[in-house]
Order: sequence, then C-alpha cells, then structure tokens
Amino acid sequence: MSRELVADRDYRVPAGCGIVGVMNQKGERFSGEAITKSIATMRERTNGLGGGFAAYGIYPDFKEFWCFHLLYDTQQAKLDTEEWLKVYYRIEKEEPIPTADVEAIEPRHHLWRYFLELRNHTEKEELKLTEEDLVINTVMKVNRDIEGAFVVSSGKNMGIFKGVGYPKDIARFYQLDRYEGYIWTAHGRFPTNTVGWWGGAHPFGILDWSVVHNGEISSYGINKRYLQNFGYHCTLFTDTEVMAYLFDLLVRKHRLSFEVVALILAAPFWEEIERLPDKERQFYSTLRSVYGSALVNGPFAVVVANSRTLVGLNDRIKLRPLVAAVKDDFVYIASEESAIREICPSPDRVWAPKAGEPVVGRLSV
Repeated sequence: MSRELVADRDYRVPAGCGIVGVMNQKGERFSGEAITKSIATMRERTNGLGGGFAAYGIYPDFKEFWCFHLLYDTQQAKLDTEEWLKVYYRIEKEEPIPTADVEAIEPRHHLWRYFLELRNHTEKEELKLTEEDLVINTVMKVNRDIEGAFVVSSGKNMGIFKGVGYPKDIARFYQLDRYEGYIWTAHGRFPTNTVGWWGGAHPFGILDWSVVHNGEISSYGINKRYLQNFGYHCTLFTDTEVMAYLFDLLVRKHRLSFEVVALILAAPFWEEIERLPDKERQFYSTLRSVYGSALVNGPFAVVVANSRTLVGLNDRIKLRPLVAAVKDDFVYIASEESAIREICPSPDRVWAPKAGEPVVGRLSV
C-alpha cells in the first residue's frame, strides 16, 4: 500500500498537537481570522480528530452574565439540563450556537448557548459559597449526572468552540471570523491515548479558564483523585481536563501566583531542591510536600487563559516545544515560531521559554 493511501490518524504520533495563544494586553478586540491563520500553519501536527478555540471579549452585550456553551446528544438531555438550570439561574437568553455548513465537519451534537444570572439561594449563604463555586457545582452536576449533556465553557464574556475536525474547518463551522476578542487560544489535536470526540477536543474550560495542551499527563489518575477532594470531577475522558481544574484551584481558590503555580505543576527535581540555599530549599520542599498530588508528570506544553491573563508553561524537562513573542501590545505563544510569524511577521522579540518557567501576559486595563 502506498504511503499516500495510509491516513495519519492510524498512527500514534506522541509529539503531535499544535497550540496557539494571542493576547492584546490593552484589551483591544480583533477578529478570529488571525488565530485561525496561525493554527492552520501547523496542520501537520494534527490529524483531523479535534480542533478548538477559546475567545475572550466576544459577548460585550452580555458581559455581566454567565455564558454556558453546551453539547447535547439528545433533545431529552437539553430538556433535563434546562430544568436544572432554571432552579439556580434566570435565563436571560438562550439560542443555538450559529454554525455554517462545512463539508469536512459532521455535527454530532446539538450546540447551544445560554446567558445566565444566578438566583439568590440559601445554599450560597449557608455553605459560604461564591458565585464561582455555584457555577462550578452546576458544571459538575451537568457533566456527571445528566446523560448526554456536556458543558463546554462556563465563563463571562467568553466562549469555547470545539469539535472533531481540523482547526481551520472548525473555525469555518463556528464562523469565528464574525467574532472579535482580545484573547484567543487555539488547538489542533492528534489524540494519542483517548478517542477523538467533540467533548474531548481542546480547549477545556471551567469558569473563564481555558487550556490547550500538547503532550501527555501520566499523573492524570493522581491529579484526578486530588481534585475530587475539592469538588472537581473529571468526566470528559481526556487527561487535559485536570489542567483546567488545577489552575482554577491553585490560582482562584488558593490565590497563588502563576510563578508559584508553575513551581507546583512543573516542580524542580528533588536533587535540584537539595542544592538550593536554606530558605529557598525550605520553600520549594514545602510546595512539593503540600502540593505533591498536583504535580503534573509527563511531557507537556500548555497555553492557559482567563479573562485577564495568557500563560504558557512547559514541563520541567521541556519535552514539548513552546515559543513566545511580543509585538507592541500583543503577546504570542505557540508550538512553533512559524505559527507566530504567520500573523506577526516582525515581532519585537522571539524566545523559547525555559523549562518550567511561565510566560505571562496580563491585561493592562
């Protein structure tokens, strides 16, 4: 059989997947066309079994409302979910997510979005929960207990768009050229350990967090059990899901900086810690002891975003590629420099972040 007749998707390519993140630090919005062009340059890193995008600032008319993007397998799943939502939320608006006919994309789900306002509940006061905590409880309830319903994103003024297909086709399917945002992330998937399905495509999200990932998380089991202690349940059959929840737990709930979070997720080796001066050695040892179950093992490169930040991070040995660049008010992070130069031919600075050292872009307004 000739090589041309053998589909790439039949092979395991451990270094596959392409990731991109672009941020305007002044909050100026730009079209989804740019991120689409960027991720499309890395088509050879994907095999058509997953593509997706996260966009921030795309719903300015509803920016005070929680926006849920959902995948439904059946109409019954939709009815069951809406019945549950109405207990805790007032639905300001609900509608199908607009899509276009794209020959390469075969929709397998009903795609719906809701703009929601939380009702007042005694549960919030009695358990001293924040709005964010209640939203997370909702996401976990839907994903875990309502058959055929999956929450794709649940933040404010942002949304995740993903499915099975090449990223360029997914962008056309969701008509992302009609959206404008100040942060965009993108992923082209090459599944290695799990199936390619709509809910398992990247990005993964919770609240306004989104994560795109290249690599493998061999500590998934430990990380998953650790997160369950804090009310996070992994139900989407892809290891990257733990990354989204770890960032929410460590940054939002434990109020740690991204620099400290990097030391937890991509922790230095014990032999390195032992060589540090006393004060640093004590600090690093404490982090390893307290957050040992949050350590992420395996090769990884991630681009993580929330409504005010874009972050890139590698594993401690840097077994997956990651490149960063800046140009005026823009920050770029990608698997390959070519993906950056496709949309920014002359950056002010380009560099390869060191293993375990985060690249952090922050909103300045």
